[in-house]
Amino acid sequence: MNTRLHSLASLAFTSALLAGTAFSSADAFAGVRVCTFPGSPSAPLDRAVAREAFKAAHIQATVLDGAFDASDDDGVSLKELNAALAQHCDVIAGFPRSTAADASDSKLTFSRGYLRSGYVSVTTDAAAASSSTANVIAATYASPGQLIAVQQKGARLVLENTSESTVDAVVTGHAGRAIVWYPALVAYRLAHPEKKLAVAGTSSPYADWHLVFAFGAKSAALQPRVNAALAAMSADGRLAAMTEQWALPKTAVAAASVGALATRAASHAQADAFAYRDGPAPTHAWNAHGPALLAASLSSSAQAGGFIKVDASTAGAPSFNSAQVAHGKKLYAGACAKCHGANLEGLNAPALKGPAFAPVSGSHLTIGGVFTYMFTNMPADNPGKLKPQDYADLMAYLLNSNGYAAGATKLTADAAKASATPLNAGSAVTVGASQ
Repeated sequence: MNTRLHSLASLAFTSALLAGTAFSSADAFAGVRVCTFPGSPSAPLDRAVAREAFKAAHIQATVLDGAFDASDDDGVSLKELNAALAQHCDVIAGFPRSTAADASDSKLTFSRGYLRSGYVSVTTDAAAASSSTANVIAATYASPGQLIAVQQKGARLVLENTSESTVDAVVTGHAGRAIVWYPALVAYRLAHPEKKLAVAGTSSPYADWHLVFAFGAKSAALQPRVNAALAAMSADGRLAAMTEQWALPKTAVAAASVGALATRAASHAQADAFAYRDGPAPTHAWNAHGPALLAASLSSSAQAGGFIKVDASTAGAPSFNSAQVAHGKKLYAGACAKCHGANLEGLNAPALKGPAFAPVSGSHLTIGGVFTYMFTNMPADNPGKLKPQDYADLMAYLLNSNGYAAGATKLTADAAKASATPLNAGSAVTVGASQ
């Protein structure tokens, strides 16, 4: 998250401002509209934090529902976000950000985080003891949970349409465990208090998320005041009290912290070793607010959870040509950018460029695995709608955007699917020595 760490001095200063040194009633903003995402399990928390934070910032605000078109099921696009901010909202509460999808190219302005809450592994005593479902993992279709689950070695996936049905898959014995966003589990427990569920962390670049306020261009001036309010609420314990029920349990924080640290370390190494072809260079200024990241060494324990281990070499990556890259870029703009961002930076779906997707070394994903997942599941609103060669051209664009240079040989769908080469960042040299 591209936010700033506040020193004790600056925290005291902002607290003083909120106490009245600089915020007078005459200086207050009026009539600010704050919206939440439709159907988000964290919406009750988002509304409560919004009311308290804007009150503390001396900003008159009304929290609204229904600013987004909830008729489709493939997420909220940047276009829809901008439309909501232009017509119905000034601020969006509950905007999820992570190192894998920080929306840094969206031209939105973001507050510091008010909740750190990621994807967790959920099971029951009965499911954990069942050998028949030991390798069966439930996940919500087209969510980061699916991306985490597909990285598990030897796993069989059960894909559900909602978070509630994902947890139900474990409760009913159809899956050994489920990968879900923790606020969704909180909502499930509130609706089903009789269910006994065990929670553990997941270690993945896609697991660690933070909820923030998002401001459009017209409301960007509100951000410093809201940041100051959140800092004061954090300092006096109000924020911790409000988010206690929603915060990751200790059993999940450790794994999420290790995963976040691993991602950040990979990002630093990536920035030193490789400049990406498209979009901004990676930044080292990712600072998480909320509970402090646990001190953890990046040892083999960082890869706990059965993730697929692959060789770090990029040798043997399948070849593709420049015409495919150009065609793949056009296909991406029409079919993928809505969720993954115009520059592959990640919006409400994970980034498809950068260290969380293609690290310098030690990738959990193979080129063939990514292609097969894309071919089978994407785009989320109409999986498999493209021709096989179109998916191959999309793969060529993704490879090129992650440092692989075009060659002379055309990439086919069969070659992409068969590639066991780890999807590590390329070095902008021509690939295709072998397939």
